[in-house]
Amino acid sequence: MLRTDVLCVGSATMDHFLAVDPKLSSIKLGDKILVKATEKHSGGGATNSAVALIKMGLKVKTLTKLGHDSDGKLIQDELKKYKIKNICLKLSKKRTDSATIISSTQEKDRIIYVHKGASRDLQKNDYKKSHLNTNWVYLTSPMGKTLQTAKGLVQEIKKRNRRSIRKTKLLFNPSLYLAKRGTRHLQEILEQTNILVLNKEEAQALYGAGKKKTKSTKELLTTLCEWGPETAIITNGSKQLIAYHQDKFYTLTPPKVNVANTAGAGDSFTSALLTGLIKGHSFETALKMGQANSSSVIQHVGTKNKLLTEKEALQIGKKIKVRVS
Repeated sequence: MLRTDVLCVGSATMDHFLAVDPKLSSIKLGDKILVKATEKHSGGGATNSAVALIKMGLKVKTLTKLGHDSDGKLIQDELKKYKIKNICLKLSKKRTDSATIISSTQEKDRIIYVHKGASRDLQKNDYKKSHLNTNWVYLTSPMGKTLQTAKGLVQEIKKRNRRSIRKTKLLFNPSLYLAKRGTRHLQEILEQTNILVLNKEEAQALYGAGKKKTKSTKELLTTLCEWGPETAIITNGSKQLIAYHQDKFYTLTPPKVNVANTAGAGDSFTSALLTGLIKGHSFETALKMGQANSSSVIQHVGTKNKLLTEKEALQIGKKIKVRVS
């Protein structure tokens, strides 16, 4: 079986975008708000990253469980359009995941309501071990039964790496609700992680929100790497991104752009970053590629709209500055 560049493991969702005029902070319980615009797009960590990586020219497969419903069929058809094979062998009795993203025309942030259904239902007999012939596993945010399945998948990769010259590496990008579970529940994954990517809130939650002292971002990064990852990256929206790689800190301030919606920012950043490293670019260049891709996506509604090619990301990335210390 041909070796894949990246296997994307995680959720697939149907995203419903609602735009309203009032500031979200001004809306009170019982208010009836007119919706200015609505859009519907597919989303979810596994499919967002898979499409972004395909756009960058990599060979990609997904492992995501869908429901036996119209949303699941639409997502499966979209994956086929991009020539991405989903190696999950079964459909779930639960509904395909869905999300409602509410944003204000006056603010640059959003509220996301997520229903986790089929993506929580991935089990070890839903895929063949032979399909794990990949250079990288891009693991997003497994929950429910899928978390245990992901842990088993990571252990299988660990065993394979002991026997094989060609190693499979792991990129882990957990969400806030998974990070809040703490290192005790994620230790098996973190120990095998090569690259860990979180936003600042997720990093602080993983470190321990109940602790009295909140560490600085640089302290958080070094602590995260003590738990297993070789490289750790903490994003912070429009504020400074800081990464720790090979005993050096990399600081990047995102360029100012007109933000339409921030959904998909993390997936587009991480996918382009990983592409840069797979294609042999320096870590600094890979960071710039990631930021260029993220800045492009957030200027449009939909997590897969206006994704960049490798060439486009490299070109735009030249204008982005990174400080190394």
